[in-house]
Amino acid sequence: MDIRCGWNWVLAAILGMGCLQECPARAQSAPNAEASKIVVGAHPWVYAAKLPGYDITPVLPQIFADLEYAGFDAIELIHSALRPDDAVERISALSRQHKVAVLGASFGGDMWNREQHAAILADAELIVPRLAQLGGRTLGISVGAVQWGAQLRKTPEQLDAQAELLRKIFAICEHHQVVPNLHNHTYEVENGLHDLKGTLARLPDAKLGPDLNWLVRGGVDPAQFLREFGPHIVFLHVRDQARDGRWSEAVGEGDMDWDAIAAALHEIRFRGDVVVELAHEADFQLTRPLRESLKISRQFIRKKLGY
Repeated sequence: MDIRCGWNWVLAAILGMGCLQECPARAQSAPNAEASKIVVGAHPWVYAAKLPGYDITPVLPQIFADLEYAGFDAIELIHSALRPDDAVERISALSRQHKVAVLGASFGGDMWNREQHAAILADAELIVPRLAQLGGRTLGISVGAVQWGAQLRKTPEQLDAQAELLRKIFAICEHHQVVPNLHNHTYEVENGLHDLKGTLARLPDAKLGPDLNWLVRGGVDPAQFLREFGPHIVFLHVRDQARDGRWSEAVGEGDMDWDAIAAALHEIRFRGDVVVELAHEADFQLTRPLRESLKISRQFIRKKLGY
């Protein structure tokens, strides 16, 4: 049996919908609410942040259990969790046990640097087929900063190199029926969206998976961004922050303008996927278990955005 079909029943049982492999573009034209129900997942960065090498492999059982408890439909893996030889077997078992589907994975590298191309491409050639075996259908791609936090603009040559590698990764994704999307941090959207617009000028059909909080931190109004790039957007990362700019413990406990975001999503008729990616400052002390913050976040997304 094809493994991905075996795991698709997980999400079907949760959502009462068809195969998880249905792409967001197709969902936009679905004839009924059940067929177009938006998948809400979680990204495990908040677990990875304090682990050596950001490797979530040792804590995957806890992550899946916490996401089940919090009520999430699916998980967006960190791509390094797919590198071990037994990754597909172990992750698929956890997915079945906890009824949390594998939605996709985040993936990144310094794609502007040609010296890194061979290693990054080899990683993609390993990761994407394994992701597809698990039923994952999205790959959130980060292209890498020239120098994090320095607000340096990539040169035309660096943007050319970045686009060249992205084309190759897009081709791997297409072969395995995985939909790639460009995931932003601050560096892609600072300086008047210099990095992102440079990529889109070279790859005009690229799909986007904006992180709404990184947009805010990059000086971009997320509601305005959603309206400007609506046709490209198939995926969302959500997080929240307080008035002082520090990340809140859960989504809904900060000062983000969720009413404006909800209105923009409704206006563009968003039918992609939504993933909560909690993050906390290095000196932040948890006031409750992560699973409780994830549950609060999931409930807020349901209440405020209707997903």
